[in-house]
Amino acid sequence: MLRLGRREFDAHEPVIMAIVNRTPDSFYDQGATFRDEPALARVEQAVSEGAAIIDIGGVKAGPGEEVTAEEEARRTVGFVAEVRRRFPDVIISVDTWRHEVGEAVCEAGADLLNDAWGGVDPRLAEVAGRYGAGIVCTHAGGTQPRTRPHRIAYDDVMADILEVTVGLAERAVALGVPRESVLIDPGHDFGKNTRHSLEATRRLGEMVSTGWPVLVSLSNKDFVGETLDRPVKERVVGTLATTAVSAWLGAQVYRVHEVAETRQVLDMVASIAGHRPPAVARRGLA
Repeated sequence: MLRLGRREFDAHEPVIMAIVNRTPDSFYDQGATFRDEPALARVEQAVSEGAAIIDIGGVKAGPGEEVTAEEEARRTVGFVAEVRRRFPDVIISVDTWRHEVGEAVCEAGADLLNDAWGGVDPRLAEVAGRYGAGIVCTHAGGTQPRTRPHRIAYDDVMADILEVTVGLAERAVALGVPRESVLIDPGHDFGKNTRHSLEATRRLGEMVSTGWPVLVSLSNKDFVGETLDRPVKERVVGTLATTAVSAWLGAQVYRVHEVAETRQVLDMVASIAGHRPPAVARRGLA
């Protein structure tokens, strides 16, 4: 059972986490939801299309202009409070690696801290434990926030992913984070080259077998672009193909830009796997 905020999800219930970037320079939307009203409209649309989680980020993942903890908090805390006011039942996640920001957003009503940089600030998990919030434990290959990997190598990339993410998950529980609110994430593109991310996808079942719920953040990433030689705006098909494979292998939470399309993919895979009945079944029965 996965429990986040007011919601509980069965093991075979796929969950969509919609991305809402409060940044002027995000790699995909280039600041489309930096201002409050477009961002709130994005939340409303995502929820209507089937997102259970809204993931709010105040700093883009890649290199760029420095964003202090104070500025990151300014971009996210008030927005978290407003989303909580308007959408009391939605699960609010905040994409941050800083404990100061984690503390502020939990005070404002966040349910989940999405630590995409692999515990680089160990106090973030302490904050989650203190507030009873969930946490995402990600493999980032030891890279520092907002840096790109350079000639990174692993003897066995999945073995490293498992050691790091399970270790972070166990530490989070020891610090008071509810076990049913901890997720592990292979960290596609983070501290990895394209072949590493493809292998992590291919071997995702090994993460699922740990018993921790698995989150994947695949949406329009560079490993998709390099695999198909497509620019950012032409990676949706590759993303959805990777989503289908990940769903078949047992991942549960999907951090995405395209909510409606992802919902259809996840529903189709769930029906093929026998976890979901068809929405209608008239063919051959009339």
